[in-house]
Amino acid sequence: MEPIQSLPGTEDILPKAQFVGQDLKVADIHTWQRVEATARDILGRAAYREIRTPTFEATSLFERGIGEATDVVGKEMYSFKDKGDRGCTLRPEGTAGVVRAYIQNSLYAQGGVQRLWYTGPMFRYERPQKGRQRQFHQVGVEVLGSADPRADVEVIALATDLLQALGLTNLTFYLNSVGDKGDRARYREALVDYLTPYAADLDADSRDRLSRNPLRILDSKDDKTQAITQAAPSILDYLGPDSKRHFDQVLAQLSALGIVFELNPRLVRGLDYYTHTAFEIQSSDLGAQATVCGGGRYDGLVDALGGPVTPAVGWAIGLERLTLLLEALQPPVAMAPDIYIVSRGELAEANALQLAQKLRHQGLAVELDLSGSAFGKQFKRADRSGAAACLIVGDDEASHGTVQVKWLVSGEQISCSQASLLSDVDGFLQQIHNARLKVAM
Repeated sequence: MEPIQSLPGTEDILPKAQFVGQDLKVADIHTWQRVEATARDILGRAAYREIRTPTFEATSLFERGIGEATDVVGKEMYSFKDKGDRGCTLRPEGTAGVVRAYIQNSLYAQGGVQRLWYTGPMFRYERPQKGRQRQFHQVGVEVLGSADPRADVEVIALATDLLQALGLTNLTFYLNSVGDKGDRARYREALVDYLTPYAADLDADSRDRLSRNPLRILDSKDDKTQAITQAAPSILDYLGPDSKRHFDQVLAQLSALGIVFELNPRLVRGLDYYTHTAFEIQSSDLGAQATVCGGGRYDGLVDALGGPVTPAVGWAIGLERLTLLLEALQPPVAMAPDIYIVSRGELAEANALQLAQKLRHQGLAVELDLSGSAFGKQFKRADRSGAAACLIVGDDEASHGTVQVKWLVSGEQISCSQASLLSDVDGFLQQIHNARLKVAM
């Protein structure tokens, strides 16, 4: 019988990275955990609170929130009918679900500003490629209830802090304003007037977008279409006084924080709910799929989904791309236990389990060999584990309450009572620390 394989566009995240030659085949869970822990720390210190929303939602949430004319809704969503004949969709992005939760649970009634963050899997039916999967993961933030340009700057600063804390380099921050609905209506008309004479030369997707969603043509990856749009009108020339004032304040405050950016009037983002500030952070180390973080302001989304008029701004970081960058910078190092325990014999194996639990309760990382194989094979696994010390328990040690302690780097081995070991765990931890320092040197 053939083993069942994972579906195209999905990946396992394993306890240890796997490579084919020099190329990373399967990501390492420790890199993911480092990203999540760093995000939790940085966002927590900025008073952002984690929110967890369902993996699937009503299809209408994304049709109304993202926009039926977008590629996400038109081509990429995983939608189905459940047994109650309800239209359901695996979430293709995080913002719409957070806004639905904000409305449904009346978070706006608490007053003030809601600072929220999330992480988890998203789903889009796209062509799988390096850093882009059909099940992908994001970390994102949403600030709901503030129209202040400082909210835009705060979320951008936090994204910058997070990426810098992880040690990323070769990053470029692109910034634009897509104005309000009135600004975009005027700009849309000017853009269509400019592009219509070139309609026959546009790629097929862009010809389709010309009548439905012309701003998305600016984001086309087709070389010929890109050449045509080089001379297209700039949306920055169509901003009204309020939109221009908002954008100027964002630019000034980013500069005051020392955040370097480049204006990119062609940056429109792919979802209909964006207003005013739009931004992306890209890495030159990722090739064509260069965007690591993307976001912006979406002042019309909450009321479009049935809530009160609520200004909002946020971003999302794709974890697949981010972990690729991190593992290219620094190959992942698997976490090693402090101690590896080997045992053989009925009495010894029962005693070793008890000893392992007692040491774990005192804060040590302990791996217990459960194979029951010969000591020689267990010792080889102890060496491969990366542990600093190996505890050896045979029936004789178990009956006398002793243990053999073998330091795996030096090969030094001593016998001591289990009681004395358990009574001075701090001292034992210091010996483990010293042994690892010698290895590092």
